[in-house]
Amino acid sequence: MNEVKEGGYYSATFNASKLSSGIYFAKLQSGDKVQLKKMMLLK
Repeated sequence: MNEVKEGGYYSATFNASKLSSGIYFAKLQSGDKVQLKKMMLLK
């Protein structure tokens, strides 16, 4: 997702079916606050 949303709770689906095993990062940003989440994909 790369869009502006109103305040609230949201979910997103991460489709990794065409990705190889490895480490991936998700960046979550809200205003000036940023979180980086590390995900490990094992196939």
